Amino acid sequence: MPETGDMAPDFTLPKADGGEISLAALRPGAAVVYFYPRDDTPGCTREAIDFTSEAAAFAAAGVTVIGISKDTVASHAKFAAKHGLGVVLASDAESNVCERYGVWVEKSMYGRKSMGVERATFLIDGAGRIAQVWRKVKVPGHVAEVLAAAHSLGAAG
Repeated sequence: MPETGDMAPDFTLPKADGGEISLAALRPGAAVVYFYPRDDTPGCTREAIDFTSEAAAFAAAGVTVIGISKDTVASHAKFAAKHGLGVVLASDAESNVCERYGVWVEKSMYGRKSMGVERATFLIDGAGRIAQVWRKVKVPGHVAEVLAAAHSLGAAG
């Protein structure tokens, strides 16, 4: 499970709008990689809309925002079109990246246990190191907190 100061596990994943996105290819730019459970569910939709509303501010700070879930590219494309999303959505259908980031976890709902994606966000600096980690994210106010950290990353770097 990568923590602050560790090198971020690299990945190359298919994107909702076609093509692929690679973490290493973004360097020396920074990235926000946020993991979410499922397209078009209330919390995940709110989070994606919140990141979209601040997409220009993240871009101005030199930060690419990438949302990752196990949903398919087709599901991501439909989700993005339905809500006018302006962030990269990447598909980790096999959950390899989720596992490498430690967000593929056992969850419990109404007494039933199952495996799922834990909502988590990683701020990755231009050298590929994890600058900050948010686990078990609560959506309200989260994007503003991540944006503030991204701005301070730019000031520090």
